Amino acid sequence: MADERPDRLESSRRDYVKYGAAVGVGGLLAGCTSDAGSSSGPTDDDPETENETTEGDDGGTTSAEESTEDTGYSVTMSPAGTVEFDAVPETAAVYSNHDADILVSLGQSDVISSLGFPENYSAQYYDELPGVSLDTGDLTKLYDDGVDKEVFYELDSDVHHIDPVWMGGWSSFDDADFDEIESNIAPFFANYHSRTNIAPDSASDYQFYTIWELVDKYAQAYQVPERGAELKAVRDEMVADIRADLPPQSERPEVGVVWYDQKKEAFWVYHLNEPGFQNAHTRPLRANDALSEFDSGPRSGWSDSALIDMEAMLDADPDVLLHFSDWQNPDEATEAFFALDEHPVGKELTAVENDRLYASGDAFQGPIINIFQIELTAKQIYPDLFGEPPEPGNTGGLGEMFDPQRVADIVNGEF
Repeated sequence: MADERPDRLESSRRDYVKYGAAVGVGGLLAGCTSDAGSSSGPTDDDPETENETTEGDDGGTTSAEESTEDTGYSVTMSPAGTVEFDAVPETAAVYSNHDADILVSLGQSDVISSLGFPENYSAQYYDELPGVSLDTGDLTKLYDDGVDKEVFYELDSDVHHIDPVWMGGWSSFDDADFDEIESNIAPFFANYHSRTNIAPDSASDYQFYTIWELVDKYAQAYQVPERGAELKAVRDEMVADIRADLPPQSERPEVGVVWYDQKKEAFWVYHLNEPGFQNAHTRPLRANDALSEFDSGPRSGWSDSALIDMEAMLDADPDVLLHFSDWQNPDEATEAFFALDEHPVGKELTAVENDRLYASGDAFQGPIINIFQIELTAKQIYPDLFGEPPEPGNTGGLGEMFDPQRVADIVNGEF
């Protein structure tokens, strides 16, 4: 564990933002070691219903902002509970890319002081939005062979957009570390496990949210409620236009989402339409899941039942294969996936023969990334309807199915 100094257990240096949850962060962490647990929750499949919420541990308050004494206000979100703000945060420690994209989408890019891996952030989409940017070169890298508690004191942030339930499952941090940071610096306010809608068994009251419900929470925290709603309207209009042009379900392509393990010559299976915001760019397009009969990697705890060999893939024979979460940052696995035409069995796949292999969008998506990736995925699955998709990382071929200037204006508060 990172070095713990006794003087850091003194009274808090900051009254700027106060943590007001009924249960302390430490109480949520005991036993958090895996993602095998509760998996129910909302999805963002239907524009007309995607902001509905489910009951959870946050007392039923899922969208209403509450005023506190004087000029303060509070926001309630699982797993933190109710967090009280005396003023809008001016600096934020961020780890996950989806949290950063939420902040950028709400016009708060200047508050971001860190990322887990700044070099891997998908900032390319912002190039298509006038006046929108995030300079990741100036951000502190939180992960360096682990996370050092010292860095949180150095950043001295007003809020930590890091989910302690998630981070407590893999880092050296324990309950005392999170409580110390919370007491001495600032509260935690983030929800990671909505990525898959799977939380550790120990976090039985963990509540899941769609991207847009998370945006609503952050918009309350930063006092810009209209921007999230306006961005959602852009997304909903595009999805409605896409669906209006889709053929009957029986005529839609069979699509598989995988990650290719070249050493094993096998595929890890993801389900195209399963819940969680990591599928918020595939699920709304309502294609047929060619691999639904197999176990999903995330939902099986990455058991061998979710790893299928080349012959099993040939039996399923999807019309389209999407390689999981690497469109912005292709790697060796992506290259091996695109080289399946050189494999003695892989070359017989229909998707390979018809040149229907695609790198898929980023699983860690906030509003801006999601809007772009819905268009990208629509072009990948239905090119005859919506045009050919651009090559990985080439955002210049996007922004045809929605108005990028409108999105930029919303982000910049000009609407």
